[in-house]
Amino acid sequence: MNLLFIIVAVIAVILLFTGGFVSSLNFLLYVGIILLVIAIIAFIVRALTGRKNV
Repeated sequence: MNLLFIIVAVIAVILLFTGGFVSSLNFLLYVGIILLVIAIIAFIVRALTGRKNV
């Protein structure tokens, strides 16, 4: 599950940069922001519940 969060965060950052640099792909900026918010919320929930998936 931890690997999934890392992959989502990396994709979100890539989409943020792509959407910011290429104005014709501006919708990717919003997709990147949404994915980043989901990754942050999932990290916070995992940290608060104290679950350790190894």
